[in-house]
Amino acid sequence: MNLVKIDKNGFKQGIDRARKEYRLFGPAKGKEGHTIRHLDTDEYPDMTYNDSVLSAKSVLFPQTEKMLYTTFDESEPDHHIMKRAQADYSPQAVVGIKPFDAKALEILHLNFDNGDYRDPYFCDALEATTLVGIAVNSPGSCDFSTSTGTGPFDESALDILLVDTGDQYYAKIITDKGQSFAETCGFEEAADEKAATDEINALKEKAENAVTSEIQYENIAEKSIVELYNAPLWDDIAFSCINCGTCTFVCPTCWCFDIQDESKGNSCTRMRNWDTCMSPLFTLHASGHNPRGEKTSRVRQRFMHKLKYFLDKYDQGIMCVGCGRCVKQCPVNIDIREVCNKLNAYEEKA
Repeated sequence: MNLVKIDKNGFKQGIDRARKEYRLFGPAKGKEGHTIRHLDTDEYPDMTYNDSVLSAKSVLFPQTEKMLYTTFDESEPDHHIMKRAQADYSPQAVVGIKPFDAKALEILHLNFDNGDYRDPYFCDALEATTLVGIAVNSPGSCDFSTSTGTGPFDESALDILLVDTGDQYYAKIITDKGQSFAETCGFEEAADEKAATDEINALKEKAENAVTSEIQYENIAEKSIVELYNAPLWDDIAFSCINCGTCTFVCPTCWCFDIQDESKGNSCTRMRNWDTCMSPLFTLHASGHNPRGEKTSRVRQRFMHKLKYFLDKYDQGIMCVGCGRCVKQCPVNIDIREVCNKLNAYEEKA
């Protein structure tokens, strides 16, 4: 791992050099707040942002994505045969991603490349992507990332971690991908290792101490699925839910999708679109039967997946990075922190 320093006055010039070899994505402000999106040639990542409405998930797992296509024109070769749609998997970089959002992509990778099946769309995009993170010096009140296996300075899922120290960034080059990106940008001025490490560690300690919100889930792994599934607390948790799906839409680790074929003339395209387990339509069968037709069952499914099913299947913590987006965006104030702590403390009555 290398430590370099980047004068902020030269940061934009470095980003401009990177444009020659990378497609760039980063935080940009819109009408509803910051989102992580493609940056035009005259745009630069807003490294001062506190929160983004959505994470960088859509860079690798778009809200709408072409999967396959075919033609019904029998004069064309391979008509009626679905083929993979063309996509751009040239090198790209997400500059300014929060450490916990990078960790969320690692969680998604577990689902999309699980040993039994490799999703080529997500995995090929991930392989082409360099993640340049920005440490969170001042965590928000809904941030509980330190208790979900990540944190404001977590570098485990990043290629580069940038630390804002005022007039400059310290850059921790973590991977070969990160090294290549830094060299392309011309970010190669070595930092004084001891001074930089001391300053980074001081900022890290301050940031982690500022995260006062936390969850506990150490007991959940020991409880049986049936015990938690049948717990009498789900009606109370689901009481105020309006099934709007906001929690799943803003969540950086939700991976549910629907597949639809769209035809026009002689052309047909198979599309993958984000979907949500909070929708009554998500589990509606063609027969009309719906195994999760009641609101309570859908709320239970969401939290059991995040806090129990994923935990049991992968043994790598819960399916949450503590970003707090669902807490802030829920219109009826359902709080995953409270739900998690209730499940952790729940004891089945004899």
